[in-house]
Amino acid sequence: MGYTNDGSDDFEKLRKAFKEVTAIFGSFDNLLEAFGLADMPQAQRYGIAFGCLVFLLTVIAVLTLLTLGGTFKRLEEQAQTGDATLLSSRDARAQRALLLERLLEGRERMVRNYPDPPTTEKLTSLTKMLSNVAPQRLDGLSELANESVTEEKKREIRRYFPPHYEENYVDAYRKCQERPGGAVLSGRPEARFEAYARAFAGCGPYTSVSYRRSYGRLYEATSCMNLATDDKYVKLFKYRPNDIIGRYIRLEALEVDRHLEGLYNLTSGDAGLENKSFDPEEIWGFLEDGPFEDAKAMRNSFIFMHLMNEAAFAIVNNITDKLMGCILLSKDDPQNLTIQLEPPLMQPTQEGSRELLESCFLLMDRLFAYGYRRLQISIDALDSDKRKLAMRLGFTLEGVLYKHMVVKESSRDSNIYGLLNSDWKRGARVAIFKELYGDAAFRVDSMNEKKEEEFDEQTRVLKEQKRTEQENALLIRNKKV
Repeated sequence: MGYTNDGSDDFEKLRKAFKEVTAIFGSFDNLLEAFGLADMPQAQRYGIAFGCLVFLLTVIAVLTLLTLGGTFKRLEEQAQTGDATLLSSRDARAQRALLLERLLEGRERMVRNYPDPPTTEKLTSLTKMLSNVAPQRLDGLSELANESVTEEKKREIRRYFPPHYEENYVDAYRKCQERPGGAVLSGRPEARFEAYARAFAGCGPYTSVSYRRSYGRLYEATSCMNLATDDKYVKLFKYRPNDIIGRYIRLEALEVDRHLEGLYNLTSGDAGLENKSFDPEEIWGFLEDGPFEDAKAMRNSFIFMHLMNEAAFAIVNNITDKLMGCILLSKDDPQNLTIQLEPPLMQPTQEGSRELLESCFLLMDRLFAYGYRRLQISIDALDSDKRKLAMRLGFTLEGVLYKHMVVKESSRDSNIYGLLNSDWKRGARVAIFKELYGDAAFRVDSMNEKKEEEFDEQTRVLKEQKRTEQENALLIRNKKV
């Protein structure tokens, strides 16, 4: 029986097909005889008949559900147009209904009651706090750990150091001398010691010691793979000592002069170099601003104009040194030790990439090291890609805020995700670390952490003993006097 489209509906087609089948065999007995089952006992005949009836009813039920659910209609539309009627999350966002005019007018009238909060395109205090600390003068750092250098020369170097930098640098340098993280580079025995020490001290004195050790090991492994990488990161430290360095990317404090043109070109959707063109709504569709007509419009947006409780970092590829995007922090609440992480802004091809994941990991790890208790991500309920990212980072869905925001004159429902410092310690950090760097790297890092922890404890005990001995010697001397 060939297929002909005579305009009849699906049930009519099914009825015709069933009629043609029954016309061939005439009766149920003829059907059994055709299959060689005519001599079967009566009970088995009834069993087969009941089974066929159940199968037929099942097929009818499925076809009914497919028809009423619109599946056949969608298939017919796709066959004619080649387009699916199911909307992607961004298409759904684009088709979201606009707010009523009276609501928009009311919002504009009420907003005028309050002045705009102060913003700046300069580095905020939060950005500076999270960036690495560094002395104003970088030459002579290794001389601080050299006992042969005169005290007078050390005093000259110390004038350019931030608080506690020298102590952290010297302790880390000497500890790495005892237990370097890998083979010493040929002709540069001090390379690993200096790399670990400048990373450890660069975390500042207010982060946790375990974090400083971990960041120091990551930086040492990244910068001391070979002579070429050592040259690169020594030079980078000379010109940009405040950057947060990962294995795949580094975070630079976002600056207008340095990053504006590159970030605009990266997110405008236009093809450039190896980048293919794309719809810029894939990046900006769920955000308050964008796409932007030009770089000047981007400069005046939330990307570069920040409130005092916000921070912004550029994401730069370590291998190519090319800008990949940016990542922002908002709603810093130091009184309650909470802050909001904004999902990174990167090209659609970078969704789910290790670079995107590491940019979040580097900031999250440092935030918890500074003492934050809770990180939050607020995501448009329609943005499936960012929802997946939040779950991948270990965040837990805490609830949905309906009609939470007005974004581009449309109502937005927001999914609120949270991550606690206890969750980070219990396994979230380990899971991301393994995904980024592998199980083998985690085992090595865990072993080094245990050794460093023991070494630090031994050093602390020895210092305490030495201090006690000095105090006792001073008491004895005073008694004799």
